[in-house]
Amino acid sequence: MKRLKVFVFYISLLIFNFASAQVRVTVQAPSQVEEGQRIRVSYVVNTQDIDDIQVGEFPGFELLFGPSVSSSSSFSMVNGKTTHSSQKTFSYTLLAQKAGTYKLPVATVKSGGQTYKSNQSSIQILQGDGSNQSNQSGQSSQSNQASRMRTQNAGDRITKDDLYITVTASKHHLYEQEAVLLTYKLYTLVSIDQCMGKMPDLDGFHTQEIELPQQKTLKYERVNGKNYGTVVWSQYVLFPQKTGKLTVPAINFEADVVQQDRSIDPFDAFFGGGSSLVRVKKTIVAPAVELTVDPLPTRPANFSGAVGSQFTISGTLSPEQVDANDAVSLRLVVSGVGNMKLMKAPKVAWPKDFESYDPKMSDKTHVGTNGASGNVVYDYTAVPRHGGKYSIPPVEFCYFDTNTKSYKTLRTDSFHVAVAKTAGSNVRRTVNQEDLMVLNSDIRYIKTSSADVKPAGSTFFGSLKYWLGYAGALALFLAIVAVFYRQAKANANVARRRGKKAGKVATKRLKNAAKLLKKGEARAFYEEVTHALWGYVGDKLNLPVTDLNKDNVGEQLAQRGVSEEHIQHFLRVLSDCEFAQYAPGDPSETMDRLFAEASEVINQIEN
Repeated sequence: MKRLKVFVFYISLLIFNFASAQVRVTVQAPSQVEEGQRIRVSYVVNTQDIDDIQVGEFPGFELLFGPSVSSSSSFSMVNGKTTHSSQKTFSYTLLAQKAGTYKLPVATVKSGGQTYKSNQSSIQILQGDGSNQSNQSGQSSQSNQASRMRTQNAGDRITKDDLYITVTASKHHLYEQEAVLLTYKLYTLVSIDQCMGKMPDLDGFHTQEIELPQQKTLKYERVNGKNYGTVVWSQYVLFPQKTGKLTVPAINFEADVVQQDRSIDPFDAFFGGGSSLVRVKKTIVAPAVELTVDPLPTRPANFSGAVGSQFTISGTLSPEQVDANDAVSLRLVVSGVGNMKLMKAPKVAWPKDFESYDPKMSDKTHVGTNGASGNVVYDYTAVPRHGGKYSIPPVEFCYFDTNTKSYKTLRTDSFHVAVAKTAGSNVRRTVNQEDLMVLNSDIRYIKTSSADVKPAGSTFFGSLKYWLGYAGALALFLAIVAVFYRQAKANANVARRRGKKAGKVATKRLKNAAKLLKKGEARAFYEEVTHALWGYVGDKLNLPVTDLNKDNVGEQLAQRGVSEEHIQHFLRVLSDCEFAQYAPGDPSETMDRLFAEASEVINQIEN
């Protein structure tokens, strides 16, 4: 009884799925054929419950046979869900008669008392040129129809009319940094197996290749009275970096042309495991392209380097309420079409009390026929050091619009953030962070009493005491110079000793950082590593704290013979350490990496 119930349940479910399915009628046919070629056109109905089907005449074709009817069905069960599908196919074999474009008749199907119609489809009949033989098999696959090119006999000469590549530029006169599309299109009368060619590195261009399908499908195109198999083989978007007359050089493509060796018996080749087909290498030269590149008009001071169209910019600041010494994040999103990968990050005018860091860029663009499109995301991080209410002015983005041939400036809204004072926010301010006002409106006092007049010759000037005073001042000056000279020598020795001990002091600080790393105290760890790095270069270069900045340190290290690679490594580790204090992510992984890199870069400079 239980088995019977289960069987009835599945049968009911099957009937429900079958009855609820929407009846669809689709047409399967090639899009192009030649005069005198046989093809097959099929009308596929996704059900076998058909009462009647009506198909009209086929203009431009002779009906050779049809309809031939075939049926198929399938039944599946996945995760307890039962599905059933079935279809019935009505096929017609046709002979193309006259060149032109013809609409196939719409099939009308009656099923379950309802009437359904097929989609509208059309076929282009090309004038025959005798280069292709009639398709006796009646295959209707477009890829088979279009790729069925003439197979030469082995040893036949392959001429430039049999196989060639053209190159077209979307424009020949353009501006610097404006995108131009180069399309390389293959034309063939012979059967080819593959074709290889690559754009070389170009001087004066930034090049990006458009990804095309690996599986190429040829389509007919009539050229000079012949039906060529054609396909867009490759496309490149170029951004000129120079102005004037620029040349994209010719490209060599290597094609494998399939030929048939008539001296080999097909039966012997088949049963012997061989083939009567041979492949011949053929070099195809795609011609060079000449471009005229104009310079951009006088560039505004805020020009971002972006050239294109449809640019937009938006920004969000979070959080809008924060404690002093906690980070805020500003995200700017620039969208458009053009040289997206070559533009500069917008500049943000942070308040003076904010410590800012270089933005992190996320490229979310893809290459298309008009250049790179999509958006680029810039994430800025800044740390307010004091409490108060702050405003960040609108961020500007200036670009050159290729449609209007003029510069346009976009602006975000202004941003506002409230910073609460905390116990740890009493950070020492520098003079340039204060608003100073000098009051200088007092009038000097005017003396009204009589002047003290002395007789001539009784003044101090020119007397013996005057000259003795001069001699005493000179002696005092020489004594001071001697003392300063001795002190300078002593200081030089101290600086030398300080430089020698720089590595030991840094190692000691890194040991303290290692202890903080084990305890998981992230902020204290980053501060200790930062102090170790700054303290090391300060001691090594004998620089005062006021002169410790990245530009000065980089210049001083270069003067001491440190390689540019090690200098950039040091500055990058320092920036990452400063940024990691407020950046999201896995603290332990970041702390381990920065500790290892800090130790490594100090050893590199020490050596």
